[in-house]
Amino acid sequence: MKQKLVAVMLTLAMTAALAACGSKAEAPAEAPAETEAPAEAEAPEAEAPEAEEPAAGGADLASLKFGFVVGSFEHTFYQLIGEGIEAECKTQGLADDQFSVLDASLDPVIATSKVETLTADGCNAIALACNDAAGVKPAIENADKDGVAMFTFDCTSESDAINCFVGTDNYQGGVLGGQELLRLSEEGDTVAIIGYPTASSCLDRENGAIDTVGDQRNLLTGYDYKGDANEAQKIMENILTTNPECKAVFCVGDPAATGALASIKAAGSNCVIIGFDGNPEAKEAILDAENGKYWVSEVSQNPKEIGATIVREMISFMTEGKVSDKQIFIAPYIITAENAAE
Repeated sequence: MKQKLVAVMLTLAMTAALAACGSKAEAPAEAPAETEAPAEAEAPEAEAPEAEEPAAGGADLASLKFGFVVGSFEHTFYQLIGEGIEAECKTQGLADDQFSVLDASLDPVIATSKVETLTADGCNAIALACNDAAGVKPAIENADKDGVAMFTFDCTSESDAINCFVGTDNYQGGVLGGQELLRLSEEGDTVAIIGYPTASSCLDRENGAIDTVGDQRNLLTGYDYKGDANEAQKIMENILTTNPECKAVFCVGDPAATGALASIKAAGSNCVIIGFDGNPEAKEAILDAENGKYWVSEVSQNPKEIGATIVREMISFMTEGKVSDKQIFIAPYIITAENAAE
């Protein structure tokens, strides 16, 4: 009897053990239902590219915001670009809260900060003057990755993120400056260029002048006035101290010409100046009875048209998905006493 009872108990124990193993074996059969959840979680990611649609055109103008970063409002040239930007924004029907014009103070760190600020403020497109092309390139490319359409004016960068550049044909402007150096001097004379190599636009101007003058004159180069009239004054003073026979100087920006004028007059030199920008103070100096003896020529830009054109191209890109051209150059021209009043 005891043996039968033991056998029955063993049979029941084995049955329970098999039932328990069976429940563990069934668990993986339900696992596939749980692994389907990640596939459902990934579905929303497929819709992410829609956020970048405004950069490809088709956006409603009333829904867009535009940002602009100029070189420095301390310079008349950038003030005039700013005026051109604001006037065209209003002409295009943009409300005051749809565009912002900020000042980079010719500092790539500040320019980077301004681009980041405009991006955070929800700007769909940003244009900036790349006074330090290498310094602002990361900011341009980071904004582009965030879905902001990027543009440049006056000075540009080599970044592939830039959709359009609008500015003066600076190399051709330098050619005009070099031609003026030749016109205002003779073979064997010493002439100079006061440059600003950090700014790509000014480097183009200097190179255009160097290539034009070549070995036709004793050409002094390699100076950097850093966008500061006071620095240009010191450079001109040093030039006249070591080369008092200098006949003419080409200044790649009007602030440099202003500084050079002060040193030339203080030294009692007859050196003449070719400026670059076409700012009001340049025209006034050329027409002035005293200052016009020194500041005799000017390569002129059209800053208001540069500002207006970049606005039109940005709007076209955002609403129609296209620009007139990847690079748009506004031709410079020469101003002298004969046409300055015009």
